[in-house]
Amino acid sequence: MAQLLAESEIQNRLSQLSGWELDGKTIKSVRKFGGFPEAVAFVNKLIDPAEAAGHHPDLAISYNKVTVSLSTHDAGGLTEKDFAMATTISSL
Repeated sequence: MAQLLAESEIQNRLSQLSGWELDGKTIKSVRKFGGFPEAVAFVNKLIDPAEAAGHHPDLAISYNKVTVSLSTHDAGGLTEKDFAMATTISSL
């Protein structure tokens, strides 16, 4: 099982990510697009990296807005896997 990160490590890693915020035991990012098709296209771009990492974000689509939430559920909070996936998602 992945090791939970200490609060100080979470804050340090979060400060290095643009557009992500802490929300309880998750980190989340909200992306806005021109419309629903663009929002769904973005979600589709997440499939390959998530499958390759074996780490899948929680997603919410609301018309032109996609909320991406990351947490390592089996560890009960934030781990390195979440920040690695956030970095990958930020590069898309």
